[in-house]
Amino acid sequence: MNEVQERFVPAITLLRGENLQYLFTTLFIFGFIAFLGFVVGMILSIRKGNRLPIRFIFLTTACFAIASIGLYGMLTLSSNSTQSEIDQTPSSQIKLSGLHMTTEEFKNKFNGAVGKYRLNGLSITRLNIQDSSEQGTDTFEYVFNDELRLVGAVNADESIQEVRLYATGDTSEPTGGIFLTAIATLILTTNSEYTYNDAQDVIQDIGLLGRDVNQSDFNGATVRNGLEYRFSVQDSEHSTFEITVAR
Repeated sequence: MNEVQERFVPAITLLRGENLQYLFTTLFIFGFIAFLGFVVGMILSIRKGNRLPIRFIFLTTACFAIASIGLYGMLTLSSNSTQSEIDQTPSSQIKLSGLHMTTEEFKNKFNGAVGKYRLNGLSITRLNIQDSSEQGTDTFEYVFNDELRLVGAVNADESIQEVRLYATGDTSEPTGGIFLTAIATLILTTNSEYTYNDAQDVIQDIGLLGRDVNQSDFNGATVRNGLEYRFSVQDSEHSTFEITVAR
């Protein structure tokens, strides 16, 4: 490092952070006050019929330029400071947890899949959140019909933690009809890039399409993109499909 660099490095270091803010603020205040003073002087001089010296005009312009530089610097530093605070914010405070969608987003995606693939008999009109502060999470429920209902849990950040489909019917019969359609719709809802064939592949991996689900202890699951899809039979009349975060 040569002698010139040794002289300027401490000065550059000194002008970082808050020092730059003070510098630009001083430039703005000094330049603006001086500019106003020269403008007032120019107005008074013109009223008296005096001719304005070139030097007077030059100083007025210079003061305006100094004030502009100060203002620009203040705005730039303020913008950088705000962006820095955003960049330093933990991702957990920005990204939704659980299934990474709010109840409103979930409803829209679900109904979007229903409309896209014309899955008749399924549609969500409104998800009413029920306060369950004692358990630490809120819940919601939507009843499609007497034999099929949807239940979900909501995290503190208003994102959905998990969803479950509860079906009532003869579990000795192969799973099908509106229940199987609702399962496929939920898979499409939680994987926006999936097609209906992809949803069928997930159902196949679980084991629903490979054999008849006619035993009370059936419990099949598969994991896709960090989510676990599980189908289980509780007894001869009740079965459940659930989507949770894979552990």
